[in-house]
Amino acid sequence: MVVGDFAIELDTVVIGAGPGGYVAAIRAAQLGQKVAIIEREYIGGVCLNVGCIPSKALISAGHHYQESLHSEVFGVTADNVQLDFTKTQEWKDNQVVNKLTSGIKFLLKKNKVEIIEGEAFFVDEHTLRVIHPENAQTYSFNNAIVATGSRPIEIKGFKFGGRVLDSTGGLNLAEVPKKFVIIGGGVIGAELGGAYANLGSEVTILEGSPQILPTFEKDMVKLVEKSFQDNGVTVITNAMAKEAVESGDHVTVKYEVDGKEQTVDADYVMVTVGRRPNTDDLGLDVAGVEMSDRGLVKVDKQGRTNVPSIYAIGDITPGAALAHKASYEAKIAAEAISGKAVAIDYVAMPAVAFTDPELATVGLTEAQAKEQGLSVKASKFTLAGNGRALSLDQAEGFVRLVTTKEDNVIVGAQIAGVSASDMIAELGLAIESGMNAEDISLTIHSHPSLSEAVMDTAELALGMPIHM
Repeated sequence: MVVGDFAIELDTVVIGAGPGGYVAAIRAAQLGQKVAIIEREYIGGVCLNVGCIPSKALISAGHHYQESLHSEVFGVTADNVQLDFTKTQEWKDNQVVNKLTSGIKFLLKKNKVEIIEGEAFFVDEHTLRVIHPENAQTYSFNNAIVATGSRPIEIKGFKFGGRVLDSTGGLNLAEVPKKFVIIGGGVIGAELGGAYANLGSEVTILEGSPQILPTFEKDMVKLVEKSFQDNGVTVITNAMAKEAVESGDHVTVKYEVDGKEQTVDADYVMVTVGRRPNTDDLGLDVAGVEMSDRGLVKVDKQGRTNVPSIYAIGDITPGAALAHKASYEAKIAAEAISGKAVAIDYVAMPAVAFTDPELATVGLTEAQAKEQGLSVKASKFTLAGNGRALSLDQAEGFVRLVTTKEDNVIVGAQIAGVSASDMIAELGLAIESGMNAEDISLTIHSHPSLSEAVMDTAELALGMPIHM
């Protein structure tokens, strides 16, 4: 190994240290590979630093603030409730984000993964160059796993900067905006819109499609819309954002509905209309890697590209841009490099929105199942019949199972309500394992618990409900 004009030899190199990259690096190391991971910005990637984790921290802070303001339902009265948002942000950054990212660094070092700081560029199918502000170095590798994630899409008329924010800027505001406009009512927009509404903002969400949270079923979304309405959030659908005009301490957002131009003023506007894969400026084309017109890397069932030595996972590959998808694919790619007979073969990929109430779905909806030619039925049990939900004063929502008519095999599930993000895991396991409703109903669920609603829904699917 010679440093300088000669390439440093690496066995397996991972580019990107997010939920896909760091998981791939650790798993590869566990399997005996000598691993290096290259990161240009921060260990943990977007998810841990400026995405999934900090957004959930602000959502939790908003819930605690609202609970303090409106605790009289429990017979608890709190006087002079105040929000110190500076302390909220300090807690989010120091007690949540930094603890997690420090933990990831520790795990990488514990597994003897070398951390290389800088930006990677492919020179050919076995060589890459890492550029750092202070130096540059060439590396040769046997196998590379590309896990560079994605970034927010910037739209015409809304150039990021000043009072026009992307999701990262929205998470790192120094103050709670009095008025906050969000362009895009998907998961990120709805989650952060709800969080800031709970923290005291007057929120307006502009969504281009007929429904916010368009990837979820209408009866689930209606519960979120009602919560928004109760919390003073204005939702405008079929709205086409045109331009943001800054003026001093505020910004005016111009938009159209049915061809009529309208405006709304705010302290800040945040754009959350989607994300773009980070595959440009990587030199993938130089290495001969095939990509789609959208910049997504084409891969096989093991995450391998058309170049045998280069793999790709996560947001830069086809499919949903989800952190847990990236982590799943990371393990497959790392094991494939180790020669294991593995393949991406999941039956169901869960998706969650941390809104009020939470929404979660896994497997097929009733409509999707029927489109695939399956004979199914949908069974829906409301949380109003669940003792734990009532004791939490959060009985809005339901559990729904989609099962085959012939043998009650579970092919899909949707949950709207408190802790839906946690409850969906049981049903994901059921679908992956080919279980039927009887398997769930015969599984003893602790009492009182929210999970009993899953059991009750299974009994309903079998035509023998106890609590309905």
